[in-house]
Amino acid sequence: MPTTVYLRFYEELNDFLLGHKRKLSFEHTFNGNMSIKDVIESIGVPHTEVDLILVNGKSVDFKFKAKNKDQISVYPMFESIDISDIIKLRPKPLRVTKFILDVHLGKLAKYLRMIGFDTLYENNYTDPFIIETSISERRIILTRDLGILKNKQVAHGYYIRSTNPKEQLKEVIERFDLRKNIQAITRCMECNGTIKVVEKEKIIDQLKPKTKKYFNEFFQCTTCKKVYWEGSHYHRMIERICSLQNPN
Repeated sequence: MPTTVYLRFYEELNDFLLGHKRKLSFEHTFNGNMSIKDVIESIGVPHTEVDLILVNGKSVDFKFKAKNKDQISVYPMFESIDISDIIKLRPKPLRVTKFILDVHLGKLAKYLRMIGFDTLYENNYTDPFIIETSISERRIILTRDLGILKNKQVAHGYYIRSTNPKEQLKEVIERFDLRKNIQAITRCMECNGTIKVVEKEKIIDQLKPKTKKYFNEFFQCTTCKKVYWEGSHYHRMIERICSLQNPN
């Protein structure tokens, strides 16, 4: 016998819905004994985007079996509201600041590293590797591929809406409330290693003549050994980071 429920999705979850289902309660009918997770994903919303589900006003987990005439409210990640006491979907609310990115987001990976966030990216990562690493290292998957977010093993993930890398960075900062955690020039933009101050004498053989002459303060990646210094590119990055920290 078919089951009919009434669903309402909130905030950015509406991005995944057809226009006539956005920001209002709508009727949905399905056959079989489906879990609430399967019902939500059948409509097009990845479960990794969901942080709270209320059925008739009570919090439930993804395994909950919806009953006929249930009123279901589905919410995205909460950043400014503490829902620890009512959440049923996972041990604690979605709040992780380590990332792994798919093949489409190479420039975003560099930008996230630039502002200090642990960000894994290679252009040959496979979906199984991304999922496995996300689980084992508790990393948020950032992707432009909805398919990977619908994999039942994925617990933390976000679908990037914009196609512009600079706008993608702003999107991630806003989505995960990262502004107060930005740390300038602490990660290597090339390999994600940490950057430390290094004495000029220790890396002087790696410097070009003009760099040796005009600069005295240097930083080096502890992993790939790339050297950084406070040249014009450095100052442009600092200006960009300041604008992200203080958008107004």
